[in-house]
Parts: sequence; structure tokens; C-alpha cells
Amino acid sequence: MPPPAAGRRPPFALLIAAFAAVYLIWGSTYLAIKFAIETMPPLLMAGLRFTIAGLLMYGWMRLRGSVPAPTRTQWRSAIIVGGLLLLGGNGLICLAQLHVPSGLAALLVATVPMWMVLLDWLFSRGPRPTMAVVIGLVLGLGGIFALVNPAALADKPIHPIGAAAILIACVSWSIGSLYSRKAPLRQSTMLAIGMEMIGGGVLLLIVGSLRGEWADVHIDAVSLKSIAAFAYLILIGALVGYTAYIWLLQVASPAAVSTYAFVNPVVAVLLGWLVASEPMGPRVIIASALIVGAVVLITLKRRKAPPSSLPPRRTITI
Repeated sequence: MPPPAAGRRPPFALLIAAFAAVYLIWGSTYLAIKFAIETMPPLLMAGLRFTIAGLLMYGWMRLRGSVPAPTRTQWRSAIIVGGLLLLGGNGLICLAQLHVPSGLAALLVATVPMWMVLLDWLFSRGPRPTMAVVIGLVLGLGGIFALVNPAALADKPIHPIGAAAILIACVSWSIGSLYSRKAPLRQSTMLAIGMEMIGGGVLLLIVGSLRGEWADVHIDAVSLKSIAAFAYLILIGALVGYTAYIWLLQVASPAAVSTYAFVNPVVAVLLGWLVASEPMGPRVIIASALIVGAVVLITLKRRKAPPSSLPPRRTITI
């Protein structure tokens, strides 16, 4: 998905398809990651997932011969983006969930839109958050609060280091997302995404190795369910979902793109209900309504700046 020419909006249907991919696919990866790490070490699993996906995408683009080889500067930028998004973001959350309940993790990850909006405004000369965006963020956090049901977590001790690691992961993911919008990467979005996944995947493998995770690898003990989940995470979660996310960062506002953090837990709960027969009552329905309202406010009610004052950025308001 190449970025649109300057000043042009991407096709609305493509925009909707990309948001649907990030919302639905990444919502499903909660369950897939759970199945994968049942018999696979977390960081090595994540590292192999992104390295394989990145090599497939990078190799395909280079074999086509339509793009020149990336420069050293472009590789450095790709490694920085991959490190912030995949090692600092995905990796820290994988480690933290060894000690933090999934409900609390979902609640903390839902702060990503807040960090994206604030960091974009403070450090990237992005638009000042409008009242509609602020209300949308509050509604979204309220929806996640209702979805997680903190009362059910009251009797579970909070692991302070694990909780802090998730918050650091959210900030790292937000910084990486904003940095990728202006980093000196390849003009070919697909090649840049492959480079980012290779860089982040290799960093995950290095850190996983330093943690001694290879000692926990037992090929004969890896279940068919974990293998199927691992394949899904590569082909769908990484190649499709991650590609859609990076493309959206080039054509949509950070506030709009970050709404995935509100929607993904709802999708995960719905899949748990459909696939694992987990209960779903009025609380989930109310939470879903709040989250949908938040997404609508953040993505559709952003204040438009006068044409003469629009900054020369490849962003749009949707």
C-alpha cells in the first residue's frame, strides 16, 4: 500500500479496510499469542515471528527488482523503529504478561491513544487535542475500565515492575509510531516495513537469547496448536496487520490510528466468547458501546484547520 501523493486522500475503501485489519486482526492476536507461548518461549517466538515475516516481505520486494537496495542510514532508521515498536512495545508486554493479569495488561495498553495524542502535540508539532478528542479518550478508557472489570482484579496482587514495563512499552510503541512518520526510510512502504520487522525481530531474538530462552526450546514439545498460532501470527498478524498499521500512520492522524488500543480488547473478548465459550454479559455490551463512541469522536470529530495553516505532512483527518 503506497502512501498517497502529497495533498491527496487515499481511497476511502482502502482506509476502511486498513482500519478493519488493525482492529480485527490485532484483536485476534491476543488469543493467537496465548496459544503460541503455551509451548514456545515468548521473546524467541516474537523474534522469529517478525524476522520471518520481515524476510519474506523484504525478499519479495527486492526480488521484484522495483526498488534499489536501502542505504545504511535507512537501515539504521528501520532498526530504530523496529526496536521501539517490536522490542520495546511488543517484547516488554510479552514479558510483563508473565506476571501481570491479562485484564490489567489490556487496561494499561489502552493508554496508547493518550500517549500518541500527547506526544504528537508536544514533540511532533501535531494538532492540539480538541475537546472531542479528549472526551473520546476518556470514553475509551472508561470502556476498557468497564470491559476489564477492575473489581475482578481487586484480589490479585499487582506486580509493580510488570505494570511499569507495560506502561514503558506503551510509551515506546507511541514514540516508535510517531518517529516512523518522518524517519528517513525507503519510499517503498512495503520494503520499509520488511526492514523494520527484520530489525525488531533480530533485536527480540538477541534479548531472548540473553534471557536464556533457548534452554526452554523443546521442538518435540511444541504443540500443533502453537505451530498453527505461530503461522497465523506471521502470515496474518505481522504481514497483514503490521503492514496496515504502518500504512495508516502515513495517511491518518495518530489519534485515529491509536484507537486500535480501544477496539482490540473488545475483539479479543468477542473471540473468547465465540471460540472459547467465555461468558459475555451486559458489562461487555456497555463497554463496547463506550469504546465505539470513543472511536467515532476521535476519528470523525477532529477540528479542521484552515487550509492555509495546514502543515506539509502526509496526514489526513478522517
